[in-house]
Amino acid sequence: MNVENGERQLESGVLTNFHEVMDYATYLRLDDVLHAQRPLSNPAHHDELLFIIQHQTTELWLKLVIHELLSARDLIDADQLSAALKRLARVKHIQTTMTEQWSVLATLTPSEYAGFRKILGPSSGFQSYQYRAVEFLLGNKSERMLEVFESRPEAREMLSRLLDEPTVYDSFLRLLARRGYPVPEAVLQRDLRRPWVEIPDLVPVFQKIYENVDTEWDLYETCEDLVDIEDAFQNWRFRHLSTVQRIIGSKTGTGGSTGVPFLRRALELTFFPELYTVRSLIGS
Repeated sequence: MNVENGERQLESGVLTNFHEVMDYATYLRLDDVLHAQRPLSNPAHHDELLFIIQHQTTELWLKLVIHELLSARDLIDADQLSAALKRLARVKHIQTTMTEQWSVLATLTPSEYAGFRKILGPSSGFQSYQYRAVEFLLGNKSERMLEVFESRPEAREMLSRLLDEPTVYDSFLRLLARRGYPVPEAVLQRDLRRPWVEIPDLVPVFQKIYENVDTEWDLYETCEDLVDIEDAFQNWRFRHLSTVQRIIGSKTGTGGSTGVPFLRRALELTFFPELYTVRSLIGS
C-alpha cells in the first residue's frame, strides 16, 4: 500500500472510469438490492431495518441452499458422488451462517419489536416458499402447504414440482440400489408426494455401510453429511424458536400460528430417521 501524507494512494493499474465498462455495483445489481429495504412504519422505526435485512438475507441464503441441493441431487443421480458431497459441504456452511444470524435479530428487544410489529399484518416467515422448498428437497413434504401459496402462482408451481420430484435422500437410496444394496422395491417406487417416514428395512442397509467404512467410505461420508445437514437444520430451528421466545414470549405468531409452541413442534421433525436409528446398532 502506498501512503503519501497520510493518505492511501491508488495503484496505477486500478480502474477509476466506469462510464463504458461494468463496475461492481452493476454486476451485483446493488441499486436493486440496496433499495429493497423499505420500512413501512410511520414515523420510521429504527429497528425495522434490522428485521427486514435479517429476513431478506435469510431468503438469499435459502436460494443458494436450494441451488446446491438441486445440484447435489442431480449429481447423485449421475453417480458423481464426490461432486455431490462438495455441494452438501457448502450447504452445511450456509446453514452455520444462517444460524449465527439469529444472534443479530436477538438484539431486538420486546419493546423495540412492539414498536413496528403491527405493520407486518398477517405476514410471517411461515409463508417463506423457499424454506418450504428446502424442506421438500430434504423429505418433509406436505401437499397442504401449497394452499398457503395460492396467491403466488410461481411459488406454488415450484413447490408443486418439488412435491412430485425425488428428494436428495430418495436419490441417495436409488444410488445405493444401483450399487447392489438391498433397498426395498417399495422404497424405490414410493409415492414421492408423501412425507418421508422411517422404514425399518432400510436400517440394515445403513448398518452394513457403517460397519464397512474402509470399503464404503464415500457412502459413509454421504450418510454423515446428511446427518450433519439435519443437525444443522435442527440448530437453526432451535435458534429460531429461542429468538422468537426472547422477543415475543408466548404471543401468537403474526401469521396466525401459536408462535413458540408451533416452532417447538417443528423440532420433532426428522429428515433421515434411519441414519439415527442405525447408531443404536453400531458396535452392538
